[in-house]
Amino acid sequence: MTNDVAIIGVGLHPFGRFDKTAMEMGADAIQLALTDAGLTWQDIQFGFGGSYEISNPDAVTRLVGLTGITFTNVFNACATSASAIQQTADTIRLGTYDIGIAVGMDKHPRGAFTDNPAKLALPQWYAENGQFLTTKFFGMKANRYIHDHNISPATLAKVAAKNFRNGERNPNAFRRSPIPEETILGSPMVNYPLTQYMFCSPDEGAAAVIMCRGDLAHKFTDKPVFLRASEIRTRRYGAYEVHATSAPIEEDVSPTVYAAKAAYERAGIGPEDIDIAQLQDTDAGAEIIHMAETGLCKDGEQEQLLADGATEITGSIPINTDGGLIANGEPIGASGLRQMHELVRQLRGEAGDRQVPGNPRVGLAQVYGAPGTASATIVSR
Repeated sequence: MTNDVAIIGVGLHPFGRFDKTAMEMGADAIQLALTDAGLTWQDIQFGFGGSYEISNPDAVTRLVGLTGITFTNVFNACATSASAIQQTADTIRLGTYDIGIAVGMDKHPRGAFTDNPAKLALPQWYAENGQFLTTKFFGMKANRYIHDHNISPATLAKVAAKNFRNGERNPNAFRRSPIPEETILGSPMVNYPLTQYMFCSPDEGAAAVIMCRGDLAHKFTDKPVFLRASEIRTRRYGAYEVHATSAPIEEDVSPTVYAAKAAYERAGIGPEDIDIAQLQDTDAGAEIIHMAETGLCKDGEQEQLLADGATEITGSIPINTDGGLIANGEPIGASGLRQMHELVRQLRGEAGDRQVPGNPRVGLAQVYGAPGTASATIVSR
């Protein structure tokens, strides 16, 4: 392919809760990515940084080196670091620079997303009546979907249990203890059909990805992973979304559908070519929904796929092999870059106990940022 962009280094600060600042975690992730690529900070020509809590992630340069590079900050809700990935790749494709870095970092207090709708350009009454990013928001979406497509709450428990099991194999995960399906189903009901253990948590962490021109990749690694597509789309009128302030007669689909279709088209592949996927699992229902929205299955097929073990590490379409958000939690600015870290490790064959068998070649990462921004990114060996 012409105009290729290669990922040559990845770094991940563990996710959880730590006695250090988000900026310090971001610097740690950068250093890990540099080591992985065999580079120094002086080799980096530009950067994009993302965060929800930090207004100036560019200040991480104070901790890694004041070299005067171009550095741009981005924020796009849960699609923040996917946006940093896209912008980094596109800058290289434009020929402006040869080597760049995308970094994301966040440090969220408990309840971080429940009371500040203004940050997403929404009125305060969304928080006051429970329609902001509360458990009610996710419960309403999951309830409607499983009702429409005849999916049982037990299948939601299978998703969460699978992600906790995968998290046990991931030394960087926040939650590393497996939880049985029956315990998940029997945990306190938060907002039907979602119980306590079907949700992720806001937490802390950072991740970084270094990219370069595809024709230069061999200078840095013998296992380059190429970024084939990174597409972002927003809602169209009529898309079902709790944040919508109207109820149109004709409903449209989620922006994830448009982002995924655009990514497949740009990469020249279809969903049948995906060997491994990282999907936004803010809650167990979200993973179920995004399986269909990204074309990995049809609506309603998820129950049988989960029963057959298709989404397990050893299954036909492994999903969230590092535990996803349910096991890792979500520091918004780092979440999409965590997904990319996992895909790169898997495609290189470096995922250790959670390595997908059969030498996976193509990976998909998807994130959805309320109130309606979705990203789909495709990488391959």
